Amino acid sequence: MIKSILVLFFVFFQIGLFSIGGGYAIIPLIQEQVVNAYEWLNIQEYTDIITISQMTPGPLVVNTASFVGMRLAGVFGAIAATTGSILSGTIISIALYKFFRKYKNIDSIANVLKGLTASSVGLIASAASTIILLAVVGTSSLNVENFHLDFVAVILFFVSLFALRKYKLNPILVMVLSGIVGLFIY
Repeated sequence: MIKSILVLFFVFFQIGLFSIGGGYAIIPLIQEQVVNAYEWLNIQEYTDIITISQMTPGPLVVNTASFVGMRLAGVFGAIAATTGSILSGTIISIALYKFFRKYKNIDSIANVLKGLTASSVGLIASAASTIILLAVVGTSSLNVENFHLDFVAVILFFVSLFALRKYKLNPILVMVLSGIVGLFIY
């Protein structure tokens, strides 16, 4: 039990350490550790956690860490995983604050930040494609043998996107309405 709590702490400490960009940019890294490397969750469970994390307050990595920790080792597992994910970010933030305060006028430092921003965009695109593929095709990769397009999900996606962009509806309202439609259809 103590070993699994320590593993949870260090895995989520590592995730927090490399979660440049946060939010959606961290989804592929969490998936790599939680689904692929340690097999604590399958891909469908992971997608469900991402969905639930977006409906609950707090950062995605914290919500995911809490859920995975609770599932594997109870309350102490949730505390260890959540602490690991928060502690690394706190240490990095303090160190970066001191660094940028000292060297804020150097152009090469600004260029490093631009590079990090570009990599975050790539990570966000990867996460978005994974979520869309899972919702629309039912798998996280475009495998020809398992390709089954869910037309209802595609229509619901485009109707939701249209409602958000054209009518500027509240995203929470669109999520609730989509959930109700999904409840009746699926």
